[in-house]
Amino acid sequence: MPSRPAKERVVLAYSGGLDTSVICRWLAEQEYEVICFCADVGQVEDFAPLEKKAMASGATKCVIRDVREEFTKDFVFPTIAWNAKYEGRYLLGTSIARPIIAKHMVEVAKRERASVLAHGATGKGNDQVRFELTAYALLPGVKIIAPWRDPAFNQVIKGRTEAMAYAAQHGIEVKATTKEPWSSDDNLLHISFEAGMLEDPAARPLDRMHQRTLPLEQVKAKRETVTIEFELGMPVAINGQRMKAHELLIKANELGHRHGVGRIDMVESRFVGMKSRGVYETPGGTILLAAHQDLEALTVGRDLLHTKNTLAVRYAQMAYFGFWYCEEMDALMAFLKSSQRHVNGKVTLDLYHGNVIVVGRESGHSLYDAAIASMEADGGAYDQADATGFIRLQALPLRVAARRQARLDAAKGRKR
Repeated sequence: MPSRPAKERVVLAYSGGLDTSVICRWLAEQEYEVICFCADVGQVEDFAPLEKKAMASGATKCVIRDVREEFTKDFVFPTIAWNAKYEGRYLLGTSIARPIIAKHMVEVAKRERASVLAHGATGKGNDQVRFELTAYALLPGVKIIAPWRDPAFNQVIKGRTEAMAYAAQHGIEVKATTKEPWSSDDNLLHISFEAGMLEDPAARPLDRMHQRTLPLEQVKAKRETVTIEFELGMPVAINGQRMKAHELLIKANELGHRHGVGRIDMVESRFVGMKSRGVYETPGGTILLAAHQDLEALTVGRDLLHTKNTLAVRYAQMAYFGFWYCEEMDALMAFLKSSQRHVNGKVTLDLYHGNVIVVGRESGHSLYDAAIASMEADGGAYDQADATGFIRLQALPLRVAARRQARLDAAKGRKR
């Protein structure tokens, strides 16, 4: 009797929630050998029962990796060093978590000799793009299964109601309820909320929704002074205490939480083209970015700083869209490393009632020269008379253009 061909292996991005649990079972029913993968990027999760739940959902194996330090050091802190905000506001919390998850999925796929990757992102969102661009960049021949875009899956599971019925039918325990009228996703940098009641841009978020920042009326902490220390543009210490990258971010989150720092409610432009409303809490990231931006102003020259500010917009777009593993991102990161050579020093901030207020900065690499900048007599360090010629040279193109316009206006007057 001929041997039965081995099942094709698929690595599924798995969280243990409703969507990925039913997807796991559905993939098993499609005759795939399912290997679940969960990355610990700092989300609030009880990982202990996750393997058992994955196996009960149809998986043959569940791999869980703690990638918090890598995530913070290689993804979060470079984003802070860019002072990056997508569309001027969003600190890219979900955006930069997807590439590291997909990267480790690829590593698991290679180790397990799996040729397929699967995820539970919908066909309307950004995450599908972020997962798949990373997969194709790191494993070019990979096959991707995105069940929410698969008509065969949609025939069985059209939405949340059918998913819950499917889970019950197969004995899959899920905690999905209609109690919280929104969806959320969290990691060490932030927590995001969308959908449900938030699909109305005019609807005010409920205070009970927030988890990372206290509502301002509940903030009881007095004004607190905090010092952040940086080396080569990366945070290394808080209040003089050096710690690992992810521990420092945890500490910054704790500070931001009790002072109500880091809440954003915005409408943004998804990569697929639609507008969406998102509510974000990024307490530690908000504090670290404010400190870094101020120290950079002290230690980086004007023209380099302006060029970097321009490129930061492109970096934010690339990170948001999911182009983390590509030549352009490599070039941007090389530029970032060069630009941060002198961003060493300390920034002192006051945290108070939702505000981050920079009150001082110091660096051995400072470009600030009090003798030159002082409004008092500078002892010859700066000759104010030199500004006359400087201004006339800067104005030369303006004066030439003005003369041309005067000639054109005069010619028009003669024709009348």
